[in-house]
Amino acid sequence: FQALLQVICLQTFYTSFPPACIVQPFCGIGKRSSVATDHLHQGSAIGYMHGISFVDSTPLRVCHNQRILIHKTFERLATRGKCSMGWFFGFKLHLIINDKGEILNFMFTPANVDDRESLKHGNFLKNIKGKLCADKGYIGQALFENLFLNGIQLLTKVKNNMKNSLMSIAEKILLWKRALIETVNDELKNIAQIEHSRH
Repeated sequence: FQALLQVICLQTFYTSFPPACIVQPFCGIGKRSSVATDHLHQGSAIGYMHGISFVDSTPLRVCHNQRILIHKTFERLATRGKCSMGWFFGFKLHLIINDKGEILNFMFTPANVDDRESLKHGNFLKNIKGKLCADKGYIGQALFENLFLNGIQLLTKVKNNMKNSLMSIAEKILLWKRALIETVNDELKNIAQIEHSRH
């Protein structure tokens, strides 16, 4: 299967990628490769919307914090950001998955971009309707109202200093099921190895 996939990708996207690609030239062909990646993403139906979806972001470190000043590969693209595990240098991967764990959409941003900014992009929320479960980092009145006008109900837990809002039992169970997206993030990082920070 893997050999068949390589043949199909080489025939379809041959003009977008050079024959022998190493790290330094690959970073130089960013525009051509991003076009191919967009076609690959749009051409493959990753998952289907069922009315319940989950959103989260995860850090993608490109180097250790001690090597930030000498890192050259993503010098002008990667930035410093903070997540629940502390400071890092790299990017953020924003994911939307359905209730079965299938990826509906994804987006890469620099590390210093707020999680709520990804939900303000129309392309990221394309074909998303119904309930969208998120963590406390997505709380915002203006964002909630904007999504509600577009047919998306944003569900988050409340912070300690906020008034408790009335939630149905079904909505509370959906927030418990939000751990599913953490599992998807873990599989992408550890099994698919999309994070590479040995530089």
